[in-house]
Amino acid sequence: MKYHYTSQYLSSPPHPISVYLIGCGGTGSQVLSGLARINHAMQALNHPGLFVTAFDGDHVSPSNIGRQLFSPSDIGRNKANVLITRVNSFFGQGWISDDGFFSKNEFFTRGGANIIISCTDTAKSRMEIKEAIADAPKEWRDQDQLIYWMDFGNNHKTGQVVLGTVKSVKQPDSKLKTVSVLPDVLQQFPEIEFMKDEDQGPSCSIAQALGRQDLFINSTLAQIGCGLLWKLLAESRITTRGAFLNLETMNVKPIKI
Repeated sequence: MKYHYTSQYLSSPPHPISVYLIGCGGTGSQVLSGLARINHAMQALNHPGLFVTAFDGDHVSPSNIGRQLFSPSDIGRNKANVLITRVNSFFGQGWISDDGFFSKNEFFTRGGANIIISCTDTAKSRMEIKEAIADAPKEWRDQDQLIYWMDFGNNHKTGQVVLGTVKSVKQPDSKLKTVSVLPDVLQQFPEIEFMKDEDQGPSCSIAQALGRQDLFINSTLAQIGCGLLWKLLAESRITTRGAFLNLETMNVKPIKI
């Protein structure tokens, strides 16, 4: 069995761990809720917790209600603004929303984040993130240093979450077999670079949306990914770096390190 030990910096940082959540739709809205729970639990364990910035340029539509964490009163409002406002009110946080789509220019205006979580599910957005990481300044403040990239992706009844390292993470001296570099989603699936995103247009009803994605594929996948992130941060080592989910067969297959 191989192990990856969490970056020592994230185990006892002098500030909350900075997180960029890119995409606040079906999976992203569920992940944000999980991040709020992780933050609350970590603070109870005397850890500084998380500081999240959520990005999404989309607005809530009627077809989002039920499958995503929005209510009818949210229709027409920006997704990131709605969700961050709700989390801040519920948990007493001061997290930030950005009502635009993430671009690599964010790294030069806002700075980076210790953990990037992408829930956009398009090849173009993943390539944009990869380019942003590649072009990021090498010398940054600690809270801007890029360490991990977690990506979520799914279709109708299947999906996957992949945790990768942005740079090599120093591993402690151990008799166990340790791994310092975890492949990111584009290294795991290099064919993504050559894929074309299908423009299906917005769904005009929840029934139409459910024809594309199962009601619980996003929330189930989010729970698996947040569980992995919790192990990474709370237990300081992991033996899996992601998972494949199939709701049709009710099967979860871990991606071993």
